[in-house]
Amino acid sequence: MNFKHKYLFLLPGLLVLLGILIFPIGFTVRLSLSSWDSFFPGLDFIGLENYTRLFTDDPRFWESFQRLSFLSVTTVFLQYTIGFALAHIVWKEILFQRFFRVLFLIPMMTTPVIMTVIWKTVFHESLGPVNDFFSLFGVTPLWLSSEALSKVTVIIVEVWQWTPFMFLLLLAGLLSLPKEPFLAASIDGAGPIRKFVYVTFPLMAPISIGAIIIRLIEASKIMDTVYVLTSGGPGTSSETSSFYIFIKGLREFQFGYSAALSLTYLIIMIISLTIIAKMLVKLMIRS
Repeated sequence: MNFKHKYLFLLPGLLVLLGILIFPIGFTVRLSLSSWDSFFPGLDFIGLENYTRLFTDDPRFWESFQRLSFLSVTTVFLQYTIGFALAHIVWKEILFQRFFRVLFLIPMMTTPVIMTVIWKTVFHESLGPVNDFFSLFGVTPLWLSSEALSKVTVIIVEVWQWTPFMFLLLLAGLLSLPKEPFLAASIDGAGPIRKFVYVTFPLMAPISIGAIIIRLIEASKIMDTVYVLTSGGPGTSSETSSFYIFIKGLREFQFGYSAALSLTYLIIMIISLTIIAKMLVKLMIRS
């Protein structure tokens, strides 16, 4: 076969890549340099005015990014901790092992928006079963109307929804571990805790890093849960970067400015996740 003919087989994939990745990013860059909004549609070039506005006159975006950072780091930490614990339990020989494996995966199988609507009903201040329980102790927390508790509800829903994903990845990692290190540890007289600290956890470090990074990427895009559960409220107390970009782009129709927000957000997330990945490698593997 002619060497040049090999490139013909790469052409369909290249065209798909251009269509779904490179062109949208290029158009977003061009859009971010325009003043396109509901009053002045079009790609009128305005230079870096949108970026200047973002860095000098829009503290709301940076506040929403701080909330996003807190929510994503907290939820992923809880998902990893709970998921690892459940995976470690099911990894051992226990009764009804297959039943529990399927049971722990049920939350991930449901549609996020539908389950968030159900959780919103559960946390309803006057009609929800959670406050019916707390009323027995003389308290009725304002889950969706309190600045602090609104974040807690988002964290609870996200942890409940996506811990099964972390559980699935970690369980697959545990099942793939070699048996020899554990046999050697047993011969040396190591107990369950020492086995976990010195054998299981170090062997699981590469898989753990991959699972954490995957979930951080997804958690950094928290949108549907916030939209359905709190709509960013009360006020802007639970508003995330994705939801704020949605407001600017699809509610206020400031397309040029929302494009600048999206690109800035993308660059920040790439840098942040790269730093976090290096820190995890240093912490989990090199230590």
